[in-house]
Amino acid sequence: MKITSIILAIVVAAALLILSGALYTVDETRQVIITQFGKPVGEPKTEAGLKFKIPFIQQVNPVDKRILEWDGSPSNMPTKDKLYIAVDLFARWRIVDPLQYFLRLRDERSAQSRLDDILGSETRNAVAKHELIELIRTTKGRQPLRDASLSESDLATLGGLVPISKGRALVEQEIFEAAAPKVEVFGIELTDIRFKRVNYNESVRPKIYERMISERRQIAERFRSEGNGEAARINGNRERELNRIRSEAYREVEEIRGDADAKATEIYASAYNQSAEAVDFYEFQKTMDMYRTVLQNNSTLIMSTGSEAFEYLKSMNPAEEADEP
Repeated sequence: MKITSIILAIVVAAALLILSGALYTVDETRQVIITQFGKPVGEPKTEAGLKFKIPFIQQVNPVDKRILEWDGSPSNMPTKDKLYIAVDLFARWRIVDPLQYFLRLRDERSAQSRLDDILGSETRNAVAKHELIELIRTTKGRQPLRDASLSESDLATLGGLVPISKGRALVEQEIFEAAAPKVEVFGIELTDIRFKRVNYNESVRPKIYERMISERRQIAERFRSEGNGEAARINGNRERELNRIRSEAYREVEEIRGDADAKATEIYASAYNQSAEAVDFYEFQKTMDMYRTVLQNNSTLIMSTGSEAFEYLKSMNPAEEADEP
């Protein structure tokens, strides 16, 4: 019984091993090529599900059937107008003939390498046939947005956009049409190709940026000088208007002050001219006010004996004042 059990176990294990080697699954995102001793046999399996093969002899080689990505590295190349630029490109592709793909390339690494050669070469050819502006602009007859405050002279100084004949989209289409037939022989379909980035070469980029900065600074200085001129004109008008208002206000103040002084003089005259005693009292009061203003502590006053102010000082008798209790 023990020997029978062992033999049965061995048979079951062998059957399971053979069955596991004979069964395989095809994923929905994959297609499979069966090889026998390294050579493809039968048609590629493109439908998802459980499949059978000869165990231990036949091998399963999965091939992706999704849209795959190709991302090229930036490459320096000259344009038609002799400007060296760094072009960064990307593309999308898929495997439409898995058998041809397997026979010619075997794996995705080889496919990426062939795409590098083909797309890089066609991109270089297309860039060399077009000027830089054709690789940057896309829309023909495009009009730039302009500030409504700009004058006609400003618009004439700024200029317009350089006209283009094709544009970036048509250049990309040229590269696509030239490269697509060349990758078909590998069982690959090229679905799309686009410029990721177009930039100046590292050696000339600082000079380009310096020139752009210089141009923008010139425009800024022109606007700044115009602004300073307008500010000077506004400040001049403000100062002129302020001086006019001040002069008119000063004239009105002086007129009011003159009228007030005349009125006060008239009131004083009518008050003090009522009698001779009032006139004398007014003169005396004014003289006393003058003494209070002029004579301070330790003051020395020199006047003639004919002075009216001296008359009041002369009339004072210090001896009589000293005798008073």
